[in-house]
Amino acid sequence: MTIADRWLLPDGMDEVLPPQASRMEELRRGLLDLYYRWGYEQVMPPPVEFLDSLLTGTGTDLDLQTFKLTDQLTGRMMGASADVTPQVARMDAHSLRRQGPVRLCYCTNVLRAKADQHQGGRSPVQVGVELFGHAGLEADSEIIHLALASLEAAGAQEIHLALGHIGIYRALVEAAELSAAQESALFAALALKSPGQLALEVEASVSDPGLRAMFVALGELHGDASVLSLARERFASAPASVMTALDQLDALYREVSARFDVSLYVDLAELRGYQYHTAMMFAAYVPGYGQALAKGGRYDDSGRAFGRARPATGFSMDLKQLASLAAASATPGGIWAPAEQDEALKHAVSRLREQGERVIQALPGQRTGPAEHACDRRLEFIDGRWQATALTQETSA
Repeated sequence: MTIADRWLLPDGMDEVLPPQASRMEELRRGLLDLYYRWGYEQVMPPPVEFLDSLLTGTGTDLDLQTFKLTDQLTGRMMGASADVTPQVARMDAHSLRRQGPVRLCYCTNVLRAKADQHQGGRSPVQVGVELFGHAGLEADSEIIHLALASLEAAGAQEIHLALGHIGIYRALVEAAELSAAQESALFAALALKSPGQLALEVEASVSDPGLRAMFVALGELHGDASVLSLARERFASAPASVMTALDQLDALYREVSARFDVSLYVDLAELRGYQYHTAMMFAAYVPGYGQALAKGGRYDDSGRAFGRARPATGFSMDLKQLASLAAASATPGGIWAPAEQDEALKHAVSRLREQGERVIQALPGQRTGPAEHACDRRLEFIDGRWQATALTQETSA
């Protein structure tokens, strides 16, 4: 390895430098304060857990994303956390064991063996909230509200919110009595958004003509609120649970559109998170980003593997992506102090810092000046005391 190669990072791993790191920290504090005001308590899951706990009920997607290692103390296999949600579900079911609704939030680093095609990167800083213990639409509405409020706090504009419901697809699959292979083929065709491929797979796998038409319709039903009315017609003979799912989507659509200035979109073939979602799902986008900046939904029965099944709903985001939403924050400015050993100067610097000011004191022999350190003022000794005066372009050098 050459000296130049020693500075290389693994693909998908990145470092955060100023001023982006400051922007992330400012946003982290703001989001956690927002969640606190809504009654969400912060938790800090461990970076590594035993695999049989970490991957319980999550399906193969998370398994492939998880770095695995052997615990030198026990010989058991462990995994680095690739998604905080299963960990928080374990904490609710096993560690806390509270009765009634429980609201938890988090912001922590995760590590992924491969980049998440929906949220990018192998080392996200995952931030999100989870609401356990309530199966009603009120909980789903609260989660969507918080997701949109989080994006607005990050400076997002022109938010596009896509709503879906995994229960519709699950109900049709159950009614068609598909084999695992047939369901996998249909799932792949729907994920590709390929009407032709979907029609071929439906023809090959679904024998009932009515269900065939419904599967094909599933791939076509995406758009504005009119999609829900059309879906009621196309799924008129579907299992009752399909109509229940459409009712839930309709209620959420109406509430979000009444409370938020966002572009709403319905996609009944959106299957992101199929392995663990059980009902309503959503994803939020903004122009210029090909990936969802916030994604979530309902995942009932979380905690079953720990002996306590609980209804649950929540969402997560990557703090790194969120921090890049807005243009670089305006430089907060600062005060440049000279490199003098003067007691009055020291007191002035301390007082300004206590007041929340950013004060940078030069070091002896330092060649850089206030401009290189983003200072817009400097301390000068005027009329017998140290005072902060504005810097002009001529004096900032």
